[in-house]
Amino acid sequence: MNYRILIALLMIGTSLFAQDRTAAMDVIIKREMAERKIPGLQIAVVQNGKIVLNKSFGVANIQDHIPVDNQTIFAINSCTKVFTSVAVMQLVEDGKIDLSTPVSKYLENLPLEWGKVTVKQLLTHCSGLPDLLKLLDPYTGGLGSLKNEETVWEKLKASPLEFQPGERFSYNQTNTYLLGKLIDKFSAKPFAEVFLEQQFEPAFIHNTIFGDSRDVISHFAPTYFHRKELDGQQFEELKMVNNYYEFPYFTRAAAGLNSTAEDMAKWIIALQNGKLLKSKSTLETMWSPIQFNNGENTPWALGWGLAKFRNHHRAVGMSGGGRAAFLIYPDDNLAVIVLTNLGGGSPEDYLEELATCYIPDILNADPLTFLRIKLQESGFDQAINIAKDQLKKNPDFKPNEFEINEWAYRMMQRGEIKNALQIFKLNVFLFPNSWNVYDSYGEALLKDNNKAEAIKMYKKSIELNPNNENGTKVLKSLR
Repeated sequence: MNYRILIALLMIGTSLFAQDRTAAMDVIIKREMAERKIPGLQIAVVQNGKIVLNKSFGVANIQDHIPVDNQTIFAINSCTKVFTSVAVMQLVEDGKIDLSTPVSKYLENLPLEWGKVTVKQLLTHCSGLPDLLKLLDPYTGGLGSLKNEETVWEKLKASPLEFQPGERFSYNQTNTYLLGKLIDKFSAKPFAEVFLEQQFEPAFIHNTIFGDSRDVISHFAPTYFHRKELDGQQFEELKMVNNYYEFPYFTRAAAGLNSTAEDMAKWIIALQNGKLLKSKSTLETMWSPIQFNNGENTPWALGWGLAKFRNHHRAVGMSGGGRAAFLIYPDDNLAVIVLTNLGGGSPEDYLEELATCYIPDILNADPLTFLRIKLQESGFDQAINIAKDQLKKNPDFKPNEFEINEWAYRMMQRGEIKNALQIFKLNVFLFPNSWNVYDSYGEALLKDNNKAEAIKMYKKSIELNPNNENGTKVLKSLR
């Protein structure tokens, strides 16, 4: 009898704890939806190989007042890249390609100066290749005046390298375009079919589909944006507008998928359970950085852009279009997925805060989450003071330059220029020998119409890196 009572009490306690945790997550989600004006959202949590939370909030379709449910399909944009990465690693496991081999050994008719770019450099965006996105329509992402893929390809090949392969990071879509070509060639079928047969079907996911605004997708949540200006007209308050976007078929390995949080959760479970990749070592390789030419680690893992290479609670994941994001904590058997229908909603900002509802110590492991929560309480003008205090007290407080810069840019894109300036300034304080932080701070100062301070920042950036072509160009125009 005592044993039965104990079991009953444990079950009640576990249930109450789960309810408290869910309630805490609801508070975070509802706060972020209100502050960011996110119409609709899905969240899923995977713990110990099982989906422990799958919940929907808000409105999927504003025009027709259709609520979000667990079958609502959202655009995941660049989160597509992790599926492409897995497809590439499948080819690696099959012995068809080698990560360290130049891609020119596998694909024909590449320009001579692309000859040293390796498959690893494509996956981590340190190839230096010209970005095909710059050739497409800047408003829709479509072909615009270009006729077809061949026209785009010829113009792309005629464009110069942005920098020598392996020198630095620069995110662009040409990298994933070429990875898609590798998958096509060595699978002897289009990458869309490869994804279906080798990832969707083994993971038992049925609501993940390629498509853009031109495609008819059932249960689809349109994407919205907030705009202060449209057709040259300025608005006093943010105006919600529909988003129209195109992903030409040949670019969809980079950003063409749509999915549900539940499907993403099932895919993560399949990935970690060995249903997509044969070896744990392949998974670890995919979730590790490579090195730049100077020996420093890249900010990305192999195809995974949210990469937190830390001693405790390491995490990998991806964000897409400022509307979808997820993180996997491999050592903690935890994953958190958030999908929204607001471009610029940036769920990557609060993923780790959600994860703390399951593992509270993540707050101490992630400086970005710690800073974000503290600055919401005290004000962003206290950023440097709070960082100074933590640097003295906490030996594990090791902010990442790339992450902080990305965070500040996301705020700037949402129009939070004053807060963004404080974070760019913080990055300058934390990394005074980095030319890039001065360049970014100068860009933000210009957006705030502070030309004199912007000139100082660009000068310092060029002093640290005389090869900073962007800074030199901007400084020349300012003078």
